[in-house]
Amino acid sequence: MSVVIIGGNECMVCQYEEICRKHGCKAKVFVKEKSGFKKKLGIPDLLILFTNTVSHKMVKSAVSEAKRNNIKIARVHSSSASALTSVLTEYGAVKEGAC
Repeated sequence: MSVVIIGGNECMVCQYEEICRKHGCKAKVFVKEKSGFKKKLGIPDLLILFTNTVSHKMVKSAVSEAKRNNIKIARVHSSSASALTSVLTEYGAVKEGAC
């Protein structure tokens, strides 16, 4: 399962990627909007928006791109590690060693 995380804290990018890896997901994390943002999103299985730490402009461009490509969107207010874990569990990411 591929996941794109938008927002969150810069110091937690490695933790976000590690949590996704443990759940069997490949993750891209965008904390700040950079040029060519829409092109770098790709077509993931799930788009996670940490709404507390992301600009409105970045949310609008990510949501429009997700709708255009029919991508599931999960909006989470908190950008904590436990919030990410619960979203991945809810959307059916497989935990490592669960098989």
